[in-house]
Amino acid sequence: MKAKSNVVAQNRKARHDYFILDTFECGIVLTGTEIKSVRAGNLNLKDSYASLEDGELWLLGMHISPYEKGTYYNHEPERRRKLLLHRHELIRLRGKVREKGLTLVPLSVYIKDGRRAKVELALAQGKSAHDKRDAIADRDAKRDMARAVRRGGRYDD
Repeated sequence: MKAKSNVVAQNRKARHDYFILDTFECGIVLTGTEIKSVRAGNLNLKDSYASLEDGELWLLGMHISPYEKGTYYNHEPERRRKLLLHRHELIRLRGKVREKGLTLVPLSVYIKDGRRAKVELALAQGKSAHDKRDAIADRDAKRDMARAVRRGGRYDD
């Protein structure tokens, strides 16, 4: 995947709550006031997820704040938004989600080439409570080791 030039929003909680198995770059269908609000960074990915319905991929639960300069044409903040993927990717995703009980979670929204909004979608498996504790312990151990290396091998408590 190419480097994301302009990340607008990230779903940091998704990496804590799920094992990320695979990622996809999806286009997203937005209205005029929605894209203006996205470019301003007024969106929230917390508690959002993607769902396959009738052969189409939909993003649910993503909040895009109404555009402050919009008129009565402004959008509904939490409406369903269609995601764009190739047909073969949709078929592959449908099979994996149905068989293994995996879920589709958005990781980030970014502007690509200064023009189009894209969503980084992850095929994810939920973590249990002890997996989350293990991940936190590993992260803390790595942080302590990095501090010790920076201090020249001295380890202070």
